[in-house]
Amino acid sequence: MGAKVRYAMVCSSNQNRSMEAHALLKRHGFDVSSYGTGAHVKLPGPSLREPNVYDFGTPYKLMHDELRRKDPDLYKRNGILPMLKRNLGVKNAPQRWQDNAADGCFDVVVTFEEKVFNIVIEDLSNRKQVLIRSVLIINLEVKDNHEEAATGGKLALELCQEQTGLEL
Repeated sequence: MGAKVRYAMVCSSNQNRSMEAHALLKRHGFDVSSYGTGAHVKLPGPSLREPNVYDFGTPYKLMHDELRRKDPDLYKRNGILPMLKRNLGVKNAPQRWQDNAADGCFDVVVTFEEKVFNIVIEDLSNRKQVLIRSVLIINLEVKDNHEEAATGGKLALELCQEQTGLEL
């Protein structure tokens, strides 16, 4: 049997869809990382025109504590505080896909929207090729809400479980 397969879960902000899948795959023993492709991390705010914007690398705990101070009822009701608490149990902070070259190669990358898929493809095409390796990139079109993220995470897990029987 070959080396352990490495997985990457990628969405826009590394908050909801990629982190739901990351948490689920991690619980099932997969070698998994997660990333976002946006310029910044965006979380819903009091209105659509007032999102909470953070830099990648800002710890989930800092976001959680800040939003809990701002409006605990709103951020609990809309699921942001529980989501950030889940994220805290998986890793320290959101990471940006385009800055992940030092993390090494992945065998399978799962994205959760077409725009993110295209950004991953473009980024990999532009990277300096040290090793010529193939990577399987799969897009699951998943809306960015808590219910759809849960479904998308389960689909990603099922795909990765099916793939474990295949040689890459």
